[in-house]
Amino acid sequence: MADAGDAREPWLPDLCRLPRLAVMLGMAELVVVVLALAPDGGARWDVERFVTASGFSLWLALTASVLLCVSRRSLSRLPPALGTALALVGGGTVAALGAAMMYVIDDSLGYGLVPREVSAVRFAWGSAAMTMLIVGVVLRYLYVNDGWKAQVRAAARAEADALQARIKPHFLFNSMNTIAGLVRHDPVVAERAVLDLSDLFRAALGAGEPNSTLREEVELAERYLAIEQLRLGHRLQVEWRKHEPLPWTLPMPRLVLQPLVENAVLHGISRLPAGGLIEIDLSQDQHTLVVAVRNPAPPPRERDGPHADGGSPGAQHAQTSIGQRLRYAYGPQAKMTAGWADHYYLCELRVPTGMEALNR
Repeated sequence: MADAGDAREPWLPDLCRLPRLAVMLGMAELVVVVLALAPDGGARWDVERFVTASGFSLWLALTASVLLCVSRRSLSRLPPALGTALALVGGGTVAALGAAMMYVIDDSLGYGLVPREVSAVRFAWGSAAMTMLIVGVVLRYLYVNDGWKAQVRAAARAEADALQARIKPHFLFNSMNTIAGLVRHDPVVAERAVLDLSDLFRAALGAGEPNSTLREEVELAERYLAIEQLRLGHRLQVEWRKHEPLPWTLPMPRLVLQPLVENAVLHGISRLPAGGLIEIDLSQDQHTLVVAVRNPAPPPRERDGPHADGGSPGAQHAQTSIGQRLRYAYGPQAKMTAGWADHYYLCELRVPTGMEALNR
């Protein structure tokens, strides 16, 4: 099929899950429908023959799926070409034996389900060939689909890594300059800032963990704002509105809230001589978590140039990445909206809370 990829993960598609099994059964039934509609001039298809053929085809597909499910890890230890060939031969062998059994039973009982002009050998090998074709098509489809999902997952993780890297340079330099200025006249505050900075980067790096929780995302944003308040002083004010109950343990992609708060500081508060208030609102609307970040901001044309969504290039990149990662994790139910109006910029995340876990 292709390269084996990661040796620790079986390369053969997993047919033990119901959606994958449904694909196999659907393909088997599609073959029966095509045969029934084909203008071959042979025996007419009636309801009885269609039901019988469907049952036989679905039984063969189910048996082949069970065989591939059980032998998945064993076959994945082999080179892909050899493992794929054995998977096809195994499915074909099961189909041939099943067809031979059905032919003998039908001939003994005289049901006439198999046309008399079809020999046992032809019926068995024909069934085997069709089963091998179905198995090959389904395995190839699932293999390509799994590869595409792996690429999407890797792209989403790369976006998260890019956001992590984006925190480090300018924020680290600004923070260290602020701490250096505090060391002499306010060492207690400087020490607290160092601890906040350490906690912030430890959380941002995530020790290699792919996912976070709502609580961790909020704590990360709080640490970031605490350090920025030392730099901006009274110009930066923050108001958290946490409407309980909130799903604090809800799994979330890492770094979805902190970049929004960072954009509110860098592209909003820091651009205004008088500063302003960042309002962060968290609430749960039935089965949806709503997170809104609102801050005063200059018009788009007075920042880094006009954009369709009213954001600067850096802010737009972060928001696009966050939206993509949320949709990948939760599907189309997750939404992100952002826009500037009446001297304020508003970003809103809507994440479903009724899901047991992320898709990855």
